[in-house]
Amino acid sequence: MTETTVGIGGAAESTDMVLNIGPQHPSTHGVLRLRLVIDGERIQSAEPVIGYMHRGAEKLFEARDYRQIIMLANRHDWLSAFSNELGVVLAVERMLGMEVPERAVWTRTLLAELNRILNHLMFLGSYPLELGGITPIFYAFREREDLQHVMEEISGGRMHYMFNRVGGLKEDLPAGWLGRARQAVAEVRSRMDVYDDLVLGNEIFRGRTRDVGVLTRETVHGYGVSGPIARASGVDFDLRRDEPYLAYPELQDVLEVVTRQEGDCLARFECLLEQTHNSLALAAACLDRLDALPPGPINQRLPKVLKAPEGHTYAWTENPLGLNGYYLVSKGEKTPYRLKLRSASFNNIQALTELLPGTLVADMVAILGSLFFVVGDIDK
Repeated sequence: MTETTVGIGGAAESTDMVLNIGPQHPSTHGVLRLRLVIDGERIQSAEPVIGYMHRGAEKLFEARDYRQIIMLANRHDWLSAFSNELGVVLAVERMLGMEVPERAVWTRTLLAELNRILNHLMFLGSYPLELGGITPIFYAFREREDLQHVMEEISGGRMHYMFNRVGGLKEDLPAGWLGRARQAVAEVRSRMDVYDDLVLGNEIFRGRTRDVGVLTRETVHGYGVSGPIARASGVDFDLRRDEPYLAYPELQDVLEVVTRQEGDCLARFECLLEQTHNSLALAAACLDRLDALPPGPINQRLPKVLKAPEGHTYAWTENPLGLNGYYLVSKGEKTPYRLKLRSASFNNIQALTELLPGTLVADMVAILGSLFFVVGDIDK
């Protein structure tokens, strides 16, 4: 005798279901897929699935010379283009044993901090938007536009600046640019309290983020999480202070490493906001120093064909989203034999496998948004 079950009714409540979040269209902010196993509204397991962008930057480095790879490097985190360029040129300069003019060092530090602010403002505006608050994004883009104007004036680009060069920068600062940059920084600093009042003062925002997605110190160390996300879990590490490069050794009295102990979504947002305040102060200090510097060269004169000596080196920088590393291997040719990227988002996003299980589907957006990642920085 055969029995046929037509409907199972309430028995389905305890049945696990596989839910795919993404992948999204390539024209959106990025292509990440989350494979969730859920039981009702509770996430049982989570697997970030990457690789949908097929960037292949590391292999392309091997077919481009040392001038051309800067263009490839500045695109993997499209919100931190200047910082991406910087790590590559620092690695090449280390291989060459090259000293960069003081004017270039201070200008690089200034532009790196302006780029950090632009990156953080995007997340300061978009994260509340993901939780249902539309107003902060308008303020964030107002501040970004003020800073974008000065970045665009100096480099000609709004996203991909291509302003770094091996040995310095593309060209000297335009006449009057320091004054315009100083005004832009001052105006943004005067309006930053809107995020304290509008976002952190909002009880709905705090209710959606406090004690949600708690990332422990052990998980941070286990997955190599870095940047504001790690510091929000009490990991007090920042390359600008602990292994200073560029002009950061002379900015230690201005630099503040912002940390929290809670490790939740709210702590990550607070770290990002306070770090933005500090980057504005660092930018103002760099502008003061550049004003006091006498005229001088902004770059080194390079040969027509630039070849790095045979060997290998590793350079790393404190990028806006965390630690970026550049392992360069040279065979003495005009192209790298190997250039391996260690990108912040790649490590940070892996922590989702620990953060999401046990949480509600409704909290998934809050947790995912608080990791402040760029998909291009994962699919290098």
